[in-house]
Formats: sequence, C-alpha cells, structure tokens
Amino acid sequence: MPTEHLSFPRQHARTQRFTLGAPRAFTVAPDGSRVVFLRSASGTERAQALWVLDLEGEPHERPVADPAALLAGAGEQLSAAERARRERSREGGAGIVGYAVDEAVETAAFTLSGRLYVADLRPGGTSPAPVRQLDVPGPVIDPRPSPDGRYVAYTVRGALRVVAADGGGDRAVAEPEAESVTYGLAEFAAAEEMDRSRGFWWAPDSSALLVERADDAPVARWWIADPARPAAEPARVAYPSAGTPNAEVRLFAYPLDGAGRTEIGWDRKRYPYLARVGWDAHGPLLLVQSRDQRGQLYLAADPATGETRMVHADEDPRWLDLHAGAPARTPDGRLVRITDEGGARVLAVGDRPLTSDAFHVRGLLDVGADDLLVQVSAGPGAEEPETGEIHVLRVNELGTERVSTGAGVHGAVRGGPVTVLVSSTLERPGQRACVLREGEEIAVVASHAESPVIAPRPTLTRAGKSKIPAAVLLPSGYREGDGPLPVLLDPYGGPHGQRVLAAHNAHLTSQWFADQGFAVIVADGRGSPGHSPAWEKAIRHEFTATLDDQVEAVHALAEEFPLDLSRVSIRGWSYGGYLSALAVLRRPDVFHAGIAGAPVTDWRLYDTHYTERYLGDPAEADGEVYARNSLVTDEGLSSAAAQHRPLMIVHGLADDNVVAAHTLRLSSALLAAGRPHEVLPLSGVTHMTPQEQVAENLLLLQVDFLKRSLGMA
Repeated sequence: MPTEHLSFPRQHARTQRFTLGAPRAFTVAPDGSRVVFLRSASGTERAQALWVLDLEGEPHERPVADPAALLAGAGEQLSAAERARRERSREGGAGIVGYAVDEAVETAAFTLSGRLYVADLRPGGTSPAPVRQLDVPGPVIDPRPSPDGRYVAYTVRGALRVVAADGGGDRAVAEPEAESVTYGLAEFAAAEEMDRSRGFWWAPDSSALLVERADDAPVARWWIADPARPAAEPARVAYPSAGTPNAEVRLFAYPLDGAGRTEIGWDRKRYPYLARVGWDAHGPLLLVQSRDQRGQLYLAADPATGETRMVHADEDPRWLDLHAGAPARTPDGRLVRITDEGGARVLAVGDRPLTSDAFHVRGLLDVGADDLLVQVSAGPGAEEPETGEIHVLRVNELGTERVSTGAGVHGAVRGGPVTVLVSSTLERPGQRACVLREGEEIAVVASHAESPVIAPRPTLTRAGKSKIPAAVLLPSGYREGDGPLPVLLDPYGGPHGQRVLAAHNAHLTSQWFADQGFAVIVADGRGSPGHSPAWEKAIRHEFTATLDDQVEAVHALAEEFPLDLSRVSIRGWSYGGYLSALAVLRRPDVFHAGIAGAPVTDWRLYDTHYTERYLGDPAEADGEVYARNSLVTDEGLSSAAAQHRPLMIVHGLADDNVVAAHTLRLSSALLAAGRPHEVLPLSGVTHMTPQEQVAENLLLLQVDFLKRSLGMA
C-alpha cells in the first residue's frame, strides 16, 4: 500500500515511530577514515544491517553485513536472555541491533540469532566486506573485540568466554558457580535504571578483562504469566522491588594468561551500586553509589592487587544523578565528571568547573586531546530559555563553543578530526546525520526513514508562574474563531522523560490526537530533565508535585489558547500512565477522563534504584510517603477524591518492568470503591508495544474512549 494512503496510526506503528530506515549507532574511526553505523533497508524494514561510510577520497557508503544474507532467509531465534536484554534497552528492531569494535575501528563483532560474527570494516577486497561466523557455544550475548582486534570476549549462559578473532582458542574465562550467578552481564538494576548495559571491560592493552559477577540469589522471585496461553509455564524473574534485596555485585580482573583472578575491592556494604566502570591508559575507573544514592565515590583501581583509591567523593541531600559518558579521564589523567554546583549542572575537570550556569550539562560525548564534547540545554542562567532545544558544545579551559547550529535537538559522535552531528528540528521530519571534518560538512549519512503523513505544528512556550516548558498543538484546520476545544494533556511528566522538544517527530502522535478535535498540551513539569538540578530534584518524596504542574500548565495556557476547561482529559504511558490515573483520582475537578498505560500504581512494587532514589527506602521512610504517592495501598484507593471520572487502564501482561499486578490492584480497588473503569489487557505485550496491529489499534481505541468520555461522539 503506498505510503500516502496510509493512516497515521498504521504508518506510525509500521515504521516503529519512524525509526526504521534511519541510520543509528554511529562509531567514528580514530583516524577519521570511516564511520560505522546500523540502518535497515527501508522505513518499514525491521532488520538492521551493518554499514560503513568511507571518508577517504569521495565519501561513499558500503554494506558490511546483511542479516538476510547471513541467515539465508531463516527467521531470527532469540534466547530469553537476549529478549530480556532488548527489553531493558527498549530495543524494538531486528537483525543486527548492536555491535562493538576494536580501538582502530577495523573489526566489528555482533550477534545474529544468537550466533557470533566478526566483520572486517576496512575497505578493499570483496564487497560486502568479509564477515565470518565463529564456531562458539551459543546463544551469544554482547560480543566485544579486544582493543587490538585479536580476540573477542562474549557471554553465553552466564559465562564469559574469549575466542581469537580467527575463531581459534575459544575458552571460558569465568563460569557461574550457581544458577543465580552470571559473569559479564549487567544486573537488572544497572540495565533498567543506571543506563549501564555492559558487564565486562577490556584492558587498553588487551591483556586482561574486568568482569562483573552478579548473584541474584537474594532477589525476590516473581512470576510473569501469559493468561492467554494457560498451558505455558510462567516466566520466573528476579525482581528487586523497593525495600527488598538487590543482586550482589562484585568486580574481578582476569588476565588473559590465566594467572588467576583478582577481586577489585571497595566498601560494598556502604556503596553497593556499581554504577560505572571504565578502563583507560591510567587504569580502571569505577563509580560506586550508596543505596540511597546520596553518596558516591570515584575510585581508581589496581587490577594487579585489587586495591582501590578514592579520586573524588560526591554527596547530595536529595540524590546524585548518573550521566551518560561520565566519569572519564583526560589524556593527562584528570577526572572528568558532571556535577551539580551553585544551582547548575556543570562539567568539571579535576576540581575546576569548565561550564557556567548558562548551560545544563546532560552528557559527556567525547574526551579529546585538547577539548571535550558535551551535550547541553539552556541552564538557569541562560539569557534565552531555548525551550526544547538540546545542543552540542565544545569545551576546554579557554571557554565554550557551540558545535550545533539552529534550533533543534542535537547529538554527536566523534573520532579524531571527524564528528557525526545528528540533528532534529521542528521543520524537518526525522534526523539528519551530518559528517563534519574539522567543522566542515563533508557528507550526510543517507536515511531511508519514511516521511510522516502528517506535519505537527507545536507552539513551544513556558506556562504559568513556574514557567513550565510546554508544547501546544491545535487541529491542523483550526481557525481563530472556531471556539474552545476539548483538551488532552499528553505528558510523560516524570524523571528522565523530556517530551517538550524542538524536534518534528517528537510531536507527531500529539498532532494526530489534535487533528481528532483536541487542543493537546504537552508539559514538562518538575522532575523532568533538562533545566536545572533544583527543577529535577523538587519531587523528592513528592511525585504528586508533577500533577500540580500539569494543573498549573493547563490553567495558565487557557489564558492564551482556545481551551475548554470543562472537557479536560489526560493520557500517558509508564510514569505518564501513573500521572494520568493520579490526575483522574486526585483532581477530578480539573480532569474529566484519563487513559493510564502501564501505570505504576503501588510504588512498593517498582524497582529499588529508581523508587528509592525519589521516595526513600520503605523500611526507613515515613510509611505515609509511599501511601501518599501510590494510587493504591493494602487498604484500597489512596487519597482518591469523591467524584468519579472515566478511566481506561492499558497494560501488557508480559511486562516485566511495570508488572501487570499494578493494573490488577488498581482495578480491584476501583471496583471495590464502586468506580466504573475500563481495563484493556494486552496479551504477550511487554512494556513496549512493538506489534504493528496492537500499536495502531491502541491509538484508535484511545480516541474512541476520550470522545465518549468527553461527550464528543
């Protein structure tokens, strides 16, 4: 069916939110000779292939590894461990969904259907470049070449193994002593909440490995069943809910010569979270956190003795955030970190901040010989708010220089003299991946992503006295004088989930809802990232503040936009689902209908690292904190107003992040209280909804529910 005849819901689902066909996962060779990336063949093809953009001479692309050819047309077979790994990273693609390279970016390793492949990335020879399947035990997870390219380390069934890049000498480096033990894999809390997906790290000289040992024996076991398949056994998962034990995590150095392992030691009782690990020319560098996340240590480790030395310590009365790319070290050994100082989030090298409160540093992208590359948004001291914008900044001791130009959302990957700048703007669909050499554009990586059949028209603004970042979208055909519109708030509204972005595709679904006859508001209240530490940390012990900000935003925006405040609805997924249900139950004076997708309803049932960061340990915190912030308690609905409003609850029954028990408990409490509601259970669906028909029909059913509930039908 031609794209122009597709409805937006079908196109949105079929293209996996317009991500298919777009290049991603860039790596730049340190000599600037090539860029490696993943891309599927079209905007509807799920299978990602491995590509190289050669920059020597006239830039040109060439395929390296095509999953269809490697599997000879056979379907992929994924292990339970690989499916869980993809769920943690919210990976909905297929084919080659990740790869790792050696230091020179000449060799890549990847898995396909649980098999291990090694590819030569250098130009020349046959085309596509030679790809070898190595004969090793499977199913393989997370293969990584050694820096010198001679070996590949990988995990299989909880063991860490190493094989020569030519396929010889495969052997186990570390094998689990019990069913509950894994080597070389990130534990649940790290993968789900710390943005650490790795569990092993090569020494720069390829002589040894740092390997995580995780034992989840102390972790409570939960069962995830599929009621639609009563003959199937439930999945048994280790889930560390708030206040319960985490996995026991240790770190060992393993020399490749088999000389015996050495445990890296630190005060694991006081700092149980292994948040970050790296190994550079100065040795291993660790970041460990206390369980309450108010204290953390940067540790330099000696892999020969296992001894650690504190490089720096941080404390915060609320919590300490983890940041992409940090910590790191400069070539001369100074610690690079992102920290909160003077009300701002700054980049510091050694003890010296290199950025001011004009910037809110979001991540460290690269450490060069003479400068650092960081991602920033406007900070509390910025002259202009730059609502929704994210930029790339070059920083050194002499000052800062913006690498990205124009309003938009920008990120970058750098290698030597070459930078891949990936940019999204409000005016253009998708992303543009521009290759720069010494700041000059030399190529653009082609994208095969589809163009959406609709074009969003958001107005980015700041709402109310709190200056809440917001986007307002009206129907495409709306004209001044058409009168006020029913309102739909479409937030995420919580930590780590910025929705107000100066990017075209970020507002597509909201525009589609607007075109169904709504004025759609997206508001990033307190707790949302990208503005200031105080803004993010205002929700300590008080998730309900995120609801207050949604109320403030809609009331303030009604003074500027045609909003019918007698017909206000709200929808959201995950934290946004929690926020939607909270709105309907706590503020029926403002909200007249809500859709809650995969909502957390009882915070005692969500994981340790996330929940305890904001609400504290249930055993130590005032019990009222959890009751006040949850939708349900053991006694029933928590702090619900007397007035009833229509509520639809949607939940994937295979969700192992926000388990379906959240929705079932809320539904039971609503029923006991005599409150009508609708529950839409999604059989076989996890926290993501990658299935095309499910994703499409979810949008259509939501519109139908909202129109019925607001009297629009």
